[in-house]
Amino acid sequence: MTNKDYAAREQQYQFISGQHGGYWRHGFIDHAYLYNLYFPPEHFFVQLTEQIHQLVLNYPVAQDVLAGLVGKFINQSPERIVVGNGAAELIKIISGHVSGRLIVPVPSFNEYVDAAPAGHVVEFGLDPPSFQLDVDKFAAEAIRCKADMAVVVTPNNPTSLQVPKADLVRLLNKLAVHSCMLIVDESFIDFTKDREQSTLEGEIAQYPHLAIFKSLSKAYGICGLRIGYMLTANLAFAAKVRQGLHIWNINGFAETFLRLAPQYGQEFAESCNRVRVDRDIFYKELRSIQGLTVYKPTANYIFCRLPDQAVSGPEVTRRLFVEHNLYIKHCQGKTMPESDRYVRIASRTQAENQRLVEALRDIIVRE
Repeated sequence: MTNKDYAAREQQYQFISGQHGGYWRHGFIDHAYLYNLYFPPEHFFVQLTEQIHQLVLNYPVAQDVLAGLVGKFINQSPERIVVGNGAAELIKIISGHVSGRLIVPVPSFNEYVDAAPAGHVVEFGLDPPSFQLDVDKFAAEAIRCKADMAVVVTPNNPTSLQVPKADLVRLLNKLAVHSCMLIVDESFIDFTKDREQSTLEGEIAQYPHLAIFKSLSKAYGICGLRIGYMLTANLAFAAKVRQGLHIWNINGFAETFLRLAPQYGQEFAESCNRVRVDRDIFYKELRSIQGLTVYKPTANYIFCRLPDQAVSGPEVTRRLFVEHNLYIKHCQGKTMPESDRYVRIASRTQAENQRLVEALRDIIVRE
């Protein structure tokens, strides 16, 4: 690589690292964003293309119909469902407008904290090296600070660690006594080994202080369509969140996905299984890098701590991009000790994962 080429790559890296999407235009391998590479199937795009004129020229449906479509999709009553323009729209509403005081374990998905007004969030630190959530301590802190809403992301982002269902139920019962709503974000739960035994969706009617958030972008590989939903048996809470939505918050392309998705249940299950297979092989290969601490994942991404003698997470991320055309997510800036020592790497195809392992090993060993 010439000095001129290297400088151009450096400039491109600085640009990319300040962006939040649109990566497909720039010709690198994206191990940063977290989505299912094996879904939707090609026939879905054929069906979408056949309706392109109508989808562009006509208004989409409103919230009541969307809730019915999602309800059919997940076998739940529409009155319990609020459909968002991605889960991010719903997070903005609950963090920024509905909650009085919110408590969130950190590190976690930043948007829950970032969307809240200053002074309205309590960050509950997850202790390294395990980063496991102690739900009893979390509940005690939520009660102490008089939080009216608590958030748990499971599997967590960036750690890819899952909170056991029994722990969540215990947390729910502790918080309910103090009228604190629990938001359980299950956006990555389809990649877990036992999805049906892990999700709380089936028991939603038992817990009026529970709301489940789900982004469909990740598991269904439809990041550009922007769909998420909230599920709760607390109809008063659902009404508050619904009030924060625009009348046409979901476009016709996303609506069409909801109409077509039930046709592809088997393909979706198979795609999630392929993701799990690739991820598990990737995990074993990453563990072969000397000195790298690799956390056992339950989602489609892997959390790692770099060796003490290696360069920092931001520097590893930069070198992977400039020298190898690979992009990962470093954790500097996350609320956690030594955040610059951690990286999060999305699992892709086995060939792409192997290339990432070899490049990462080269950078770490070089030190």
